[in-house]
Amino acid sequence: MDNFRAFRIDEQDGEVVAAFKELSIDDLTEGNVVVRVSHSTINYKDALAATGKARILRRYPLNGGIDLAGVVVSSEDADFQPGTEVLVNGCGLSETVDGGYSEYARLKSDSLVPIPEGMTTVEAMQIGTAGYTAALAIHRMEQNGQTPDQGPVVVTGATGGVGSIAIDMLQRRGYEAVAVTGKKSEEAYLKEIGATRVLLRDEIDLGKRPMEKALWAGAIDNLGGDYLTWLTRTMNYGGNIASIGLAASPALNTTVLPFILRAVCLLGINSVETPYDLRRAVWSRIGTNLRPRHLGRIAQRTIAFDELPGAFQAYIDGKVTGRTIVEIN
Repeated sequence: MDNFRAFRIDEQDGEVVAAFKELSIDDLTEGNVVVRVSHSTINYKDALAATGKARILRRYPLNGGIDLAGVVVSSEDADFQPGTEVLVNGCGLSETVDGGYSEYARLKSDSLVPIPEGMTTVEAMQIGTAGYTAALAIHRMEQNGQTPDQGPVVVTGATGGVGSIAIDMLQRRGYEAVAVTGKKSEEAYLKEIGATRVLLRDEIDLGKRPMEKALWAGAIDNLGGDYLTWLTRTMNYGGNIASIGLAASPALNTTVLPFILRAVCLLGINSVETPYDLRRAVWSRIGTNLRPRHLGRIAQRTIAFDELPGAFQAYIDGKVTGRTIVEIN
């Protein structure tokens, strides 16, 4: 196989450097399946890794990109024959193994998920890690008894990829989805994709007492910090909080009172190390009863592979709404 291009992240003299490189298959991390990558995505985590704002990679060098979709070109696993369309999200991509910012990827077959029936590789990446994480959160909440008739589910960081797709999926499932955002200019967008109400982050009274007035039956939180504390204070009895991100802060300052007096449940969501059977089950739901209805609105940006290096700073600056697709091949 000829050499190919990859966007490779390395460390030199203690500094993170990232650039396009020419590689061969033998340069890639080990795997028993080779995929010709058609599309990837940009996530906040990708921007942190590529700019060195956070040490996401656990080894250097590695190709960036925590998502990929493409077609199997060679395989040592009979379950993934050449020509099979597959996706990978998480599973150590751009942390311990080479990621999706590459024209080819070599992967272990237990990280591959067949693209759901009726879904294209583009749609799979419009959903990507962000949509998978949102679906995993809803799946876990429903396993823990969440139902639409219990009341509203609030989503913080609502204009991001996870938040946007979570709102879309919640609406599809019949939930009343309430969006929390710092972007007043995006109120119309949030209502268009399924939010029944929009709360502006700076106008929320976060409260000071261990428990405040109960407002929510459930929550999907991308922020952490004071906003996650506020959610613990304002959940209804038995409410589920799916903790996904730390865009505001990794800290959590609360008491045990919401948990022992209101039976609030705090569910940690890890999309990287999900067991294989659960990963496939969630993607099966994404292809059916959690399939987003507004992907064209949420993921309307597609950039060429060459444009990738210039696209990360907007994520660091918090100026991105929705999803960005990267066309690799």
